[in-house]
Amino acid sequence: MIQDPIRDAISKGALHIDASTLGRDAELEADVCIVGTGAGGAIAADVLSDTGLRVIMIEEGMLKSSSDFRMRESDAYPALYQEAASRKTADKAINILQGRTVGGSTTVNWTTSFRTPSDTLKYWRERFGLRELTEEHMNGWFERAEALTNISAWQVNPNENNAVLERGGQKLGIKMERIKRNVKGCANLGYCGMGCPLNAKQSMLVTAVPAALKRGAVLVTRARADRLVSVGGRVSSLEASAMQGGGYDTTGIKVRVRAKHFVVAGGGINSPALLLRSNAPDPHNRLGRRTFLHPTLVSGAQMPALVAAWSGAPQTVYSDHYLRTQAIDAAMGFKLEVPPVHPVLYSITLNGMSKHHRNRFTNLANSQVTLALCRDGFHPQSEGGRVKLRSDGSPMLDYELNAFFFDAARRALLAMAEIQFAAGATEVFPVDERLNGFRNWADAKQALSSLDLKAYSTRVVSAHVMGGCAMSSDPREGVVDHYGRHHQMENVSVIDGSVFPTSIGANPQLSVYALSWRNAARLAGDLRRA
Repeated sequence: MIQDPIRDAISKGALHIDASTLGRDAELEADVCIVGTGAGGAIAADVLSDTGLRVIMIEEGMLKSSSDFRMRESDAYPALYQEAASRKTADKAINILQGRTVGGSTTVNWTTSFRTPSDTLKYWRERFGLRELTEEHMNGWFERAEALTNISAWQVNPNENNAVLERGGQKLGIKMERIKRNVKGCANLGYCGMGCPLNAKQSMLVTAVPAALKRGAVLVTRARADRLVSVGGRVSSLEASAMQGGGYDTTGIKVRVRAKHFVVAGGGINSPALLLRSNAPDPHNRLGRRTFLHPTLVSGAQMPALVAAWSGAPQTVYSDHYLRTQAIDAAMGFKLEVPPVHPVLYSITLNGMSKHHRNRFTNLANSQVTLALCRDGFHPQSEGGRVKLRSDGSPMLDYELNAFFFDAARRALLAMAEIQFAAGATEVFPVDERLNGFRNWADAKQALSSLDLKAYSTRVVSAHVMGGCAMSSDPREGVVDHYGRHHQMENVSVIDGSVFPTSIGANPQLSVYALSWRNAARLAGDLRRA
């Protein structure tokens, strides 16, 4: 029988309130109210509850665990993702995959685990005055997070989707490396993005959230955090709306949480949006700005033999070669990885229509896909996006795809195509609406070198949202300090990836874990002394 830590905790008396079942308004009280149960919020709940503080976790999504995960896209996307996996930038030019469930994106990510790159930390120290964030200082926090989530080398051979990237790169003399994963007892199924049915993925759903519940923390799900209410310069309460069904419609019931301290941990986009709805002080116009995505290019290839890219660990091979070909603050570099290839995501990402689209889909089994994740935020022409509010208070992200980005996009599409042909591809199809595919590297190189890349035609996606509540030593340049404490609101902290002042140039979950652990530990000490 599969052990289900969060269901076990609830069966033994841990308090879970599904706000959709409430028949009347509810008022709750705690020492700390945490909004969000993803990488930042769950770590904060674990650390703070461990010191004896009374913690309430507010989660907009539903509680789903291993018994609910059936490896079906039709179940997973509506239940586990923001906007049913169709969240987009304001102009609809970038599709954004972001979790919306207990455990947040850690429940649905592909288990890829990297420490924050040293050159990113160096840039943060020099540009934003975050002098404490050295590799030596962060090592202990990374080690704690890696132990909690069992991050370690993956001993199984790459599936063919990853192996194509590795073979092609090695043939061209491009350094390829193996990815560490946060798994234990993994069966190599390949459906990580739909929730792990074996609880092998050591996400917040099976580690930090159950641990906090066992210590008496309260979990409230299907509760949308509407606003923080301030009285006399301090936040006195959080107002939330109970949601029904899949969590997109309100019931009319309200949940109010009173606390001594409030932790905002909704992630990039949602954390700045909550502060915007709360009319949080923003004297230097920093809130919601510098929100980053690792905007990602996609290149497909037809291989002469079976790839079956839906099967096996999704990401096990990567290359940082193209992050190191120029200075971090010069031209935008990119990281190479592959995605799992499942039918729904494949079909909505493919370019073309009608016969072209059908032919591509028919050859799904032999399709290999490579990704290039662009490192944004290190150049004056790479300021990221800005979170704004729609008329109903819901968030949207403006993110301009400019010439600086498309320079990187061209280099990325060229690099991916060359690698795929080197690995033996019979056809490569960079995902741009004007391209049908190429049978050889020479033709691909000529066409991609002269193509006018542009939004809507050149497909751009992202699964990493960072920034919007940037940390800085100088209040004029950020929203929070280097421990996540709000510069103007004394009893509010932001503990999640929204505090990153740039993207990091790597999959962010481990960076969020480590920084959140550090900042939550400091907060716990501060609250004990208060």
